[in-house]
Amino acid sequence: MPDDIMLRASARVTLTDPAGMFDRLCDHFIDHGTVTREGGSARLEGTFGAVGLTLEADALTIAATSPNESYLFVVKSSIAEHLVEFADGEAIALDWRGDGIGETRIPYFREVVVRDARDITPAMRRVTVACGDPGHFVTGGLHVRVLIPPRGRAPVWPSVGADSRVIWPAGEDALAKRTYTIRAIDHERGELDIDVVLHDDSPGSVWAREAKAGDRVGLLGPGGGDVIPADWYLLLGDETALPAIARIAENLPSSARASIVIEVADASEQQEIASEAAIDVTWLHRNGCPAGSTDLLPKAVRAIALPAHGTHFVFAGCEQAAARAIRKHLRAEKQLPKDRHLVAAYWRRGHADVHDHGE
Repeated sequence: MPDDIMLRASARVTLTDPAGMFDRLCDHFIDHGTVTREGGSARLEGTFGAVGLTLEADALTIAATSPNESYLFVVKSSIAEHLVEFADGEAIALDWRGDGIGETRIPYFREVVVRDARDITPAMRRVTVACGDPGHFVTGGLHVRVLIPPRGRAPVWPSVGADSRVIWPAGEDALAKRTYTIRAIDHERGELDIDVVLHDDSPGSVWAREAKAGDRVGLLGPGGGDVIPADWYLLLGDETALPAIARIAENLPSSARASIVIEVADASEQQEIASEAAIDVTWLHRNGCPAGSTDLLPKAVRAIALPAHGTHFVFAGCEQAAARAIRKHLRAEKQLPKDRHLVAAYWRRGHADVHDHGE
């Protein structure tokens, strides 16, 4: 975006070892964006904006730019969190100046109220929530982080510290946090549908099973990356990615083509996938194998050839090991550029809540 419509914030942080902090920040953000270094200056560029770092004898000067309020907060908060993390116990005084000063609430936080909850398949439950501004969730990504308050207690939502770090409620007010896809947005009714895979007694599954009209929850987001225009799409994943795949398919133009591959437990977990595009849907059944224990999805990717002509985009969401195998194959074997695929580890077998959106 042009610089004249960018929001800006800056800070100067006095440090015992500013050069060491400069190096650690640059080294860390190499994995999350583009880092350009020249002497005592660096520019970190990513999805949410850019950060300029200038090294001084006893301090580090930080200049952040982003296209909107929410993105600027993400940048400021991320820099603040990493400054504290990398300071090794040294007190950090971070006094931001410029846009977004004095914010006490997270710009991309919304409180919503449950209107309904119902089963879509034996293992998928849809929670519908009322939202005052559903348009907020249309762009910026497919996913939200659901903040679930303790049962029987009035929710205490996160706030913002003076340095732009998020202050999370603790103790009896601690929130359970789970990342889900917004399956559908109904602007006329002011509603969002959130589909949840039910498994064991994780906090998200318990919330979806017990959700009733009037319950309050918080949403952070949206985030997690967007699908970009292409002539041909490959959309694949397990049941955790089914809501995202279905939403993407519904929004494809009629001129597009898409191959869709979805792994589920068995035929009872299949859902109708609607699209104006020309789609070909393949269902892979685990047939009694535990989720996350098969290589059905990586095998499917290896068996699919990219069309010889036109532009391509691949979206994949699944267990972490499968996601890594798919990402490696797309880059090394199919030579697909980073901006032409989005591979997300939605979960990790044996762990609660990974949801690493990948690259």
